[in-house]
Amino acid sequence: MSLPLIALFIAAFAFGTTEFVIAGVLPQVAEGLGVSVPSAGYLVSGYACGIAIGGPLLALATKSLSRKSLLLGLAVAFTIGQAACALAPDFTSMLLLRIAVAVAHGAYFGVAMVVAVGLVREDQRGMAVAVILSGLTVSNVIGVPAGTEIGNIWGWRATFWVMCALGVAATLAMAALLPRTTGYQTKPAGLAREVRVLARQQVWTSLILMLMLMIGQFGLFTYITPTLLEITGLDESLVPWVLLLNGVGATLGVFLGGKLSDWNLMPSLITMLALQAVTLAVIYAVSPYPLPMVVAIVIWGGLNFAIGTPIQTRILAWTADASNLASSLIPSGFNVGIALAASLGAAMLNSGYGYRSLPLLGAIAMLVAVAVALASYVWEGRSNATPPLTAPAE
Repeated sequence: MSLPLIALFIAAFAFGTTEFVIAGVLPQVAEGLGVSVPSAGYLVSGYACGIAIGGPLLALATKSLSRKSLLLGLAVAFTIGQAACALAPDFTSMLLLRIAVAVAHGAYFGVAMVVAVGLVREDQRGMAVAVILSGLTVSNVIGVPAGTEIGNIWGWRATFWVMCALGVAATLAMAALLPRTTGYQTKPAGLAREVRVLARQQVWTSLILMLMLMIGQFGLFTYITPTLLEITGLDESLVPWVLLLNGVGATLGVFLGGKLSDWNLMPSLITMLALQAVTLAVIYAVSPYPLPMVVAIVIWGGLNFAIGTPIQTRILAWTADASNLASSLIPSGFNVGIALAASLGAAMLNSGYGYRSLPLLGAIAMLVAVAVALASYVWEGRSNATPPLTAPAE
């Protein structure tokens, strides 16, 4: 892993940790700001909305800036935002600050993905994307538990001060390690061109695959704890260990997906989508049995992130000539998909289907994804289309 990619990883780890750690300290935050836990839950949904809506808008507004300057500015905004959250006097200010950080989050991942693939050879793009994505998975394995424990010992405000220190580390790392000219250099594209590239079938079909992947993942993961407790019958003390194993599987899956993307992207992607449909069907079948259920959940976690890597690599490859809007839609698509998955899962539960039915929702989504991916691959082959070329920086 090159030093510039390590710097991008550190910042991705910081953004990922601050997005997800709020769930671990939510009761303390609610008590400290004088609101109910359900009301404090808006800090989660508000963050997702900030990524989905604000990220693309900020990416377009700042497209004339050099990418290193933009990444440094976003890291500084993150750092200041964490300090402000640690000092937030009330819930309203905390919510607004979280949304502001989320806007920087959405823009960061879009720009970081473009920079990462521009720093490596074409046959290493998948692994470059995997490095950035691994910042999110490692944040769940290490950052969130550590941040939660810090909050339990010293209070939730201490968690945000630690996030502030992590932001300082990320800023310094990028300032020192990122080259002045980062990746592929193209003349900034106009808004019309940024929008036009979204019409390429490889782009919009990949965004559909992203939505289906999120339904396959978060339709179940949103409710994984009650599923493990009520359907599998696990002791409550074992649930965090199962989630840790799922996170380890996800981290390994990210790099597997990167390798497969660089080897043979579309056939690998189609195969993994099909395997994920089978895995979710297996989860439905073994959910009452603890050991098979745990093994299936680890495999499921690995496939989730293995699939995400080639989807994002494909979007970046097919929008290389006008990447600002498309790249910023990647984190937006993930967060819209998460919200949609949670809503569909809730609708199923409210209709009386029960937790055990949730893997079937994911399996159906994965079968839809297989059909879309196959159609897109055949379409691409018949058209003899090739991704746009850009000249690497010296």
